[in-house]
Amino acid sequence: MPDDKPAAKGQPPVWRAALFATCPECGAPGLFEGAARFRERCPSCGLDYSRYNVGDGPAAFLTLIVGALLIVLALLLDAAVRPPIWVHVILWVPLTIVAVIYGLRVGKAALLASEHQRQAAEGKLSDDGKP
Repeated sequence: MPDDKPAAKGQPPVWRAALFATCPECGAPGLFEGAARFRERCPSCGLDYSRYNVGDGPAAFLTLIVGALLIVLALLLDAAVRPPIWVHVILWVPLTIVAVIYGLRVGKAALLASEHQRQAAEGKLSDDGKP
């Protein structure tokens, strides 16, 4: 089953759930409670988001990518125009904050939606002690 096609009726594809922060079960908006913190449950269908362990995996990877891209853009701007340092501060600090927070939201939402659609769960040992 490709990622473009929902797993069941009402379930948005992973990319749509990630970009628009929608519930991976019903597609209702409101996946996040704060800037990058999940709600306890979906306000529409009641899906329990706390059972998914997204963690902080996307944070370090995303920070490195955003940091590298913004440094390249800042160097290109500096080489082309040579603005004063205060222009760099006013431009790049807010842009970095917005890019990291939005990217973190997208990354975490994508992992949660992917875990939900694939019914991922922690590994457990069977009664005989084998995985």
